[in-house]
Amino acid sequence: MTVETRVSPAAGALPLDYYLLLDRPDGPAERAEAVVVEEFVRAPDWWTVGLGSALWTPAAGWRSSASVGRAMRAAPEVRARVRPVARDAADRTHRRLGGGPLPDERELRTHLHDRQVFPAAAPLRLGDTQPPDGCHERRVYRVLFVGELPADRMAGLAARWRPAGAPGGGMPAGHGSSGDDRFSWTMRRIGGGVAWAVDLTVELAQAVDATVGPVLHELTSTVRLAGLIPVTTERFS
Repeated sequence: MTVETRVSPAAGALPLDYYLLLDRPDGPAERAEAVVVEEFVRAPDWWTVGLGSALWTPAAGWRSSASVGRAMRAAPEVRARVRPVARDAADRTHRRLGGGPLPDERELRTHLHDRQVFPAAAPLRLGDTQPPDGCHERRVYRVLFVGELPADRMAGLAARWRPAGAPGGGMPAGHGSSGDDRFSWTMRRIGGGVAWAVDLTVELAQAVDATVGPVLHELTSTVRLAGLIPVTTERFS
C-alpha cells in the first residue's frame, strides 16, 4: 500500500542524528546519562561512506569516538541502552545534566572528526535499471537498520505512509515526489530477521539528484525515531 507524499530538498547540510545513552537497558529517558550526536558521510550519489559519532557526558564534555558508533550497532548490551530521539529531546537532556543549551549543528560537527570509514564499492546492479518514460535515471537504495521494532510502532509507520481510508495490513510502504522526480519505498525484514531495511526506488527526471539526499534522510529519520538505529545506505543501481 502506498501514499502520495510531496518531499522537498533541504537547504545545505542534512540534519544530524541524536541519541540518548540510558543508565540501564530500556530505562526511562529521564535517566539518560549521555547524549550522542552522529552524521553519516555520503558519496556524491548519496550512499554512505562513513559515520561520525560524538558523545557528551557531564564529566568529560564532548569527545569524538568512532568506537561509540560501532558499539551502538554491533554490541547488543550497548544498543539496549540507546534511545533514538529528536534534537529537542537531546537538548532537554543536555540541559538537565548541566550542559546548558545544546550547541548548534555547525558547532557539533566540529566534534565529529574521528570517523568510521566504510568500505568503498561500486553500486550493485540488481533488477531492472531502465528508467521509465520521462526520467533519465533509475536508482535503488537500501537503508539498513538494527534493533527491535515493536508491533505498534510498525503499525504506526504503515499508517503514516498509507493513504487515508485505505485498509491496513502489510509492511510499511509509500511513494512520493519532488518536482518531477519520483520515489517509492518499502520496509522489510532481511538477514533472516536480524535486521531491517527500507528499499527506496528513485526515478530521476530532473538534471541533478539534489532531491535524493533529503528523501533518504527523511525516510531514515522516520524509522530511526520509531526506535531503530541506521547502519548504512547502500546503492544497488
